[in-house]
Amino acid sequence: MKVVVNATPLIALSLINRLDLLPALFEEIVVPRAVYEEIVVQGGGRVGAAALSNATWMQVKGPDRLLTIEPLLLGLDAGELQVLLLARDLQPDWVLVDERLGRRVARVLQLPVKGTVGILLAAFHAALLTKTEALQAVQQLRAQGFRISTAVVAWFEQELEQP
Repeated sequence: MKVVVNATPLIALSLINRLDLLPALFEEIVVPRAVYEEIVVQGGGRVGAAALSNATWMQVKGPDRLLTIEPLLLGLDAGELQVLLLARDLQPDWVLVDERLGRRVARVLQLPVKGTVGILLAAFHAALLTKTEALQAVQQLRAQGFRISTAVVAWFEQELEQP
């Protein structure tokens, strides 16, 4: 399976020390150049920077095509835009984006979208996390200030109960 990943899921998984879930779940992990720059270069010393700078399991790529419209005019940051452009080129199994606008645009482009919580659920179904570990991961993220709605948490808990 192939995935294109935006910054927030990488930061979130790094924050809870579970970046290992990505190479365990996916054979090909593509991180857009702008996302890598945002986390590793501009975010040097912050959560995720060191782990990603040493990661051998991901490919850093730029999109083949460039958009002539300023990303901010669309409401997207440069990383989100590169995620979407790369995903259109590569046709991954999943596009990992947590931000609401990025997810909406991905759906309009008919790209399969998952977020950090979706990765935790996939890890649970792949027996990489126990139910308790999955629930703790979501609670850790919320405690660290990641906005995960009550509705999403309720959905996640319900999904963990499914056989």
